[in-house]
Amino acid sequence: MIGRLTGVLIEKRPPQVLLDVHGIGYEIDVPMSTYYDLPANGVEVTLYTHLSIREDMHLLFGFATESERQVFRQLIKVSGIGARTALALLSGLSVRDLYQAVSIQDSARLIKIPGIGKKTAERLLLELRDKLDSEVICTDTIPSSSRNGNDMLNALLSLGYNDREANWAINQIAPELSLTDGIRQALQLLSKER
Repeated sequence: MIGRLTGVLIEKRPPQVLLDVHGIGYEIDVPMSTYYDLPANGVEVTLYTHLSIREDMHLLFGFATESERQVFRQLIKVSGIGARTALALLSGLSVRDLYQAVSIQDSARLIKIPGIGKKTAERLLLELRDKLDSEVICTDTIPSSSRNGNDMLNALLSLGYNDREANWAINQIAPELSLTDGIRQALQLLSKER
């Protein structure tokens, strides 16, 4: 099993990256949460990996943090959830957001992810309830818990941004900004990222 790779980032084509490890190029599928955290091409990077062996192919999945890999492994154990759906979940929700959704049994958050319907969301909540450990969220950033932060998050979600994008933008802006100015600045940041 390939558990971790350290090499030079050669190419980024979402959701795949090409990593040169001592002259061998590894094609690795990554969630968008990891993709956003990657450095520029030509820089050395370390990814935690999961190797999936099927009859017709070997697939390598990479993650910026050990917690993302742990959650990915829990997700693919759920009946009806394949690797692509697990990547979509981690692309749309941070590990912390997924943990919160499972802990409060919030299926509405999961349904926002493409490919996740009501029945799949309910199955995920049921099967992950006792399997996601609170320790896996310790390496993720904590979204702003202030009233303004929550209001900004709700505003950005209602405008169609996912949890990951909204939390990223909120964490980039100064906490002392008013709600209106904060939303305006978050929208400017997000428009540059898309």
